Amino acid sequence: MKKVVSLFAVLIVFIGLIAGCSNGGTKEGSAEAEKQGGSNEKVDLKMAVFPADQEVFESAYENFKKDHPNIEITFETFPQEQYYEKLRMQLSSGEGYDLFTGQMDNMIDTGLLAPLDDYIQESKMDVSGYGTMYEAYKVDGKVMTLPYRKSNWMLYYNKTLFDEKGIDYPSDDMTWNEFRELAKEMSSGSGNNKIYGAYLQQWPQTWYMSAVQGGASIIDKDLTPFKDALQLRVDLEEDGSIMKWSEQVSTGAHYNTAFQKGNIAMNIIGDWHVAQLRQAEKEGTLKFDWNVAPIPRPEGVAKNTSLALPVSIMMNKNTEHPKEAFEFLKYMTGKDGAKLLASEGYLTGYMDEDIEKAYLGDGSQKPKNLHYFLETKDYPEYPMIPGVNNIVVGQIFKQEGELVLIGQKSVDDAIKEITKRVQSEWASKYGDQQK
Repeated sequence: MKKVVSLFAVLIVFIGLIAGCSNGGTKEGSAEAEKQGGSNEKVDLKMAVFPADQEVFESAYENFKKDHPNIEITFETFPQEQYYEKLRMQLSSGEGYDLFTGQMDNMIDTGLLAPLDDYIQESKMDVSGYGTMYEAYKVDGKVMTLPYRKSNWMLYYNKTLFDEKGIDYPSDDMTWNEFRELAKEMSSGSGNNKIYGAYLQQWPQTWYMSAVQGGASIIDKDLTPFKDALQLRVDLEEDGSIMKWSEQVSTGAHYNTAFQKGNIAMNIIGDWHVAQLRQAEKEGTLKFDWNVAPIPRPEGVAKNTSLALPVSIMMNKNTEHPKEAFEFLKYMTGKDGAKLLASEGYLTGYMDEDIEKAYLGDGSQKPKNLHYFLETKDYPEYPMIPGVNNIVVGQIFKQEGELVLIGQKSVDDAIKEITKRVQSEWASKYGDQQK
């Protein structure tokens, strides 16, 4: 009888152990276990990335999983213009993205960002390479994201077109007025034979950048510096030096395909364009020679003053696998990922001497003037605080600027309206952060 009782007791304990293991598979149980050390069991992660970055992330993951064979990651993306809208919609409906890329200010209000401080400390991660950006990503004293690249703007030019016209290449110290004159000089023809002196993507950043270079911010109470900036875009269109905004929209024009077509002399866009052009050369689709120079500057502003907009990786606080998710976040934003990204032509958020060498390479890859990206004086494209991108950039500046570019509003009236709307639509919620 005693033996039967003992066997029964052992059976009860065994069943209890099985139940305990089963409970460990729940969302709360697995997350807590992984915070305390995790396991080598296979886990599946899902990550949303910008469309332009999907290929390099998938390539980096192939290298990452050599040391982390148990971590499977599926990458998904959305069209650039709808990226945040689609991402927020998916997350709000319960779609389980463990990680996602973007600008922190677009996502901080969702309440879904996981603080990274404990993971950074436990992993003994070296954060010195982020410089001042590390502090910039703190909210209420907690690190909410880490940057994997820093998007500086540069002027890309078609050397072949300049050579054919016998005109000197853009200098490293060109004012916006000089840029306008050069764009007119490089423009010729019409219809299918049209050569445009320059291309400006239809984003508001491409017209307001000259004001930001001078130290202005799009949330300032006084936005008069933006009059000249918007007027320059209008003047370039009237000169016939750039494709009209309305034509860009109606034809679905895009800076990458437009420049690669070979009939545009100068293209002002971010550092990520280096990787796109290198890829086109590998595929044999790029038929001309090219290089880069600093973007033009306003009078009185130092040369090679550029806009910068760090892009980061955020972790969903509801992920069931926080330890594994952070491992990939750490890899992509830290030195290992930075080396790979830099060698592909991306200007990385993490930077040291080794990364600079990887970025510059052995000098055999274009562009010859790649060093300009490492020498820029950066101004934030816009303040990395809540509501600025989705309200001020994505709605106010975009909508009012477009009304000017289709001829329905004057530049002066647009800037006045932008000033009013910044106060009523953004400052009314976040005015304590306005200067």
